Amino acid sequence: MVKPTLALCAALLAQPAFAALPQVTDLSLDAANRLAGAAIAACAAQGRAIVVSVVDRGGNLVVVQRADGVGPHNTEASRRKAYTALSTRSATLDLARNAAAEPDTRNLASLPELLLLGGGVPLRVEDQVVGAIGVAGGGGARNDHACALAAVSTLAAFERPSIN
Repeated sequence: MVKPTLALCAALLAQPAFAALPQVTDLSLDAANRLAGAAIAACAAQGRAIVVSVVDRGGNLVVVQRADGVGPHNTEASRRKAYTALSTRSATLDLARNAAAEPDTRNLASLPELLLLGGGVPLRVEDQVVGAIGVAGGGGARNDHACALAAVSTLAAFERPSIN
């Protein structure tokens, strides 16, 4: 009788500590693959071949997909765009525009992992950034950004980013 009572007391005491932990949504491999496929399809519909990278909330690479014929430098560019969007919680096209206009923002370009070039978009679920997508090779920052936005809009789980 004493052991069950002690176990119940221990469970009740542990409850408040567990309740204080934040609840987080994780980016699944399936969602990352679907995003990547949607980005490639969106650009292919415009006659553009891209590389797309998707990172999770910790900046870990979940998926990289490359269409045929895309230059090898675009693989790293797509990863860095995704990382930058995640890290700053901002679309990289917005960051690039702000850097051109604001001297203080220009300093972000000196950080080794950040890439202030359009094509990176954070992925939000219930106002939490759960990851990011990065697109490169689509023929310019606006095209890359548009393909990333198109991909995000295909999955209902993600909040719609603002279109700039």
